[in-house]
This record gives sequence, structure tokens and C-alpha cells, in this order.
Amino acid sequence: MTSFFEFWPGWIAYTPIVLQWIALGIRYGNPILATAANPTIDAGGLCGESKQSILDQIAGPSRDWVASYTVCTSGAYAESDDLGIAEGAMRAAGLAYPVVVKPDIGCNGTGVCLVDNRADLARYLSAFPRLTRYMLQALIPHEGEAGVFYIRRPGEKTGTITSLTLKSSPVVVGDGQSNLRDLIMADPRCAQVPHLYLPRLASRLHEVPEAGERVKLVFVGNHCKGSTFKNGAKLISRELTERIDAIARSIPNFHFGRFDIRYDQAANLTAGEGFSIIEINGVGSEATHIWDPQTTLREAYAAQFFHYRSAFEIAAANRAAGHKPTGFFTLLRMWRTQKRLLASYPAND
Repeated sequence: MTSFFEFWPGWIAYTPIVLQWIALGIRYGNPILATAANPTIDAGGLCGESKQSILDQIAGPSRDWVASYTVCTSGAYAESDDLGIAEGAMRAAGLAYPVVVKPDIGCNGTGVCLVDNRADLARYLSAFPRLTRYMLQALIPHEGEAGVFYIRRPGEKTGTITSLTLKSSPVVVGDGQSNLRDLIMADPRCAQVPHLYLPRLASRLHEVPEAGERVKLVFVGNHCKGSTFKNGAKLISRELTERIDAIARSIPNFHFGRFDIRYDQAANLTAGEGFSIIEINGVGSEATHIWDPQTTLREAYAAQFFHYRSAFEIAAANRAAGHKPTGFFTLLRMWRTQKRLLASYPAND
């Protein structure tokens, strides 16, 4: 089931957050001060940042925790063979099908797809905007996916995990008689938000899965694309915190953000083992446990207020140490570029 506020329109759900952001901007004398929270990430990771540029900063042994990736630019040459270039980059990076392909600049899982073979990749690239960077990343076979939110204030030797969210794709099970549309509409949760699934699966809705066949409705672990989220705070441990902290501290001046990971077993995750990082998000990310249907509205806003207040506090300390926030017009240009790109990416899985 869904919570009563889980799928509110964004302008309603985020109005209190915007008001808090304005108040913090007045208090600290700069409405976009938070962009200084992570000085080595473009705009602190608020918007328009390159996924590659963040992952590239992970240094030393910590790189072993990152899923292998490579980045290409579509249509980089007048006579370019996008597929050939992509497969050459894959070979150089030790990647093989299936792989995950996604925009280097993206948001909310837009444009993220699983490609099983070169025909799938060719179709993806043919729909991808020209002269735009995309990432090819190893498919981590683990079923578990999680968002781990991390904060380390300037001057502190160690950071903390402030939120851990377990993500999963809704699954419908075939009965050998019902088509995919009917199975989706018969599911108590999916039937409440069919607009998240039916358009994306339009070409398959007539299919009749065999009895017992499990059909995963979403690949990307994003709430607004239809994944389900559960508060995983009980899995936070000293061992996991130390592991994430070591990785975060290998990134110069990284203080605030969310690690999106895939893991094999909950017990291993708690032990700080058995996971791979697929993405790191900065100031623009949120503590996604708020979308657990069991989370109350009061708890959700308390978590949001805490995290964004922390972003401003961290940025203020960084400003005092000489780090400058992103300029307004630079940020506006980055936001407009991201908005334009999001509208042009292929449909996600």
C-alpha cells in the first residue's frame, strides 16, 4: 500500500522544503550556499553534475567498491560509429553484456536502461541526444539495492550514516490467464499508481505471463519511477558506517550525499561487505526512507528539514574555510542544461 502523502504532487509535497530553503538562504546570506557543501563536486551536487566526475574522485583502495564504468559521448565525430565506440570503450573497461547504460548528467533515474546485447545498445544510442555523455556500467547481479545517506561535518574525523533505504522493484506473478495489465491493476499498491507502470510497459501489457512467472515492473531503483522503498535503519552498524566513511573520505572534501549501492545480503551489508556503489549524489539528493509507507508525514518532514539544514551548516563552515558556493548564473545554466537533457533521454526501464 502507499502512504497518504507518498504520491502528492511535487508542488505540494516540497512547499515546506522550499520555504525552509528560503529561510536558510536568508539566515546565511546566500540562497544557494548549499552548493559549497561538497566543494569538489559541481554545484555541490545540487543539479547538473556529472556522475563520472564524482566517481572518478574516489581514490585508492576505495575504488574497489565501485561498479566498473566507462563514459562516452554520442556523435562525438562527424562519421562516428556510436555502437563501435561504445563497445570499444566497454572492452577497454573490462565490461561485457549485459550492462547498464545511463546519462552522465541525469536525475530521478531518467534514461537508465539495462541493455542485454548490442542490438539493445544500438537502439538506446539511436534515441540518445547527440554530443551528450553517457555512462556504461557493469550490471551488479545482486538483487538488493539501497540508498545510504552520509554526513560528515567539516573538522570531524568521521561521518555518520543518517538514513538507509532498501529499494525494490514491484513484482507481479503470472497465473497463466491474466495479461500484464490485469496483473498490475490487481496488485493493491500498483493499482493505486498505474501511471507509473502502464505507459512504460505499454508494448507488453497484452502479454500473459505463465503461472508462477515473476515479472519485475521496474529496473531503476527510483521512487518516482515506481520502485518501493523501506526504511532500513536497522541495518546501520559500526562496520557499515566505517566502510562508507572510509570511501567518503577518499573523495576530497565530500561531506554530504547519498551512496546508491547494490548488495547481496542484508547481513553482509550490515557487516560492511558484499556491496558495490553504482552512483553517488550530492546536495540534490534526499534521505529516501521518507518514502517508506510506514513513515509518517511528521517524520518525513523532520528528516528533510534536518538534512537540508545540515547542508547549509556544512556549506557555511566550508565558506568560512575559503570555499565559494556556485555562482547564481552558473547554477542557472546547469539547471537549464539538465532540464533540457532530461526531456531528450530515452525512456528508462
